[in-house]
Amino acid sequence: MYEMKRSIEELITLDGQELQKIAGNCAVGLPGTDLEHRFGPDWRLYKARSKVFMLMTDMPGRPVVILKADPDDAAALREQCADVTPGYHMNKRHWITVEGGGTIDEKLVKELVIDSYRLVVGGLPQSEQPVDPRTYGRRA
Repeated sequence: MYEMKRSIEELITLDGQELQKIAGNCAVGLPGTDLEHRFGPDWRLYKARSKVFMLMTDMPGRPVVILKADPDDAAALREQCADVTPGYHMNKRHWITVEGGGTIDEKLVKELVIDSYRLVVGGLPQSEQPVDPRTYGRRA
């Protein structure tokens, strides 16, 4: 689960543009990741092989990042973070929408992106997995 207790000094408010920049930079560094603009220039899809693990777009006036999440973790995040809501245009149980704001910091954004990636990679056939989703990105 995610570490939600942060000191005031650790919480640097990320605006939506910063949120997308951090998430995008994290995603492009993940093995086997591709970026597509399938639904037009306003939608960026990040895929692990052929499966989407992150989307970015602007909801009316608000840049957002949409990520896959474990249903239990997603529910807890929505309860604890005002800036995390159910997935926009996605399955509300398995996807979350993250906005810039005071409850989101850079560390959490990166954790969410990597966890989304691991969930999607774990659903790929083993021969297509660019990494071992059980161990990738985890601390020893």
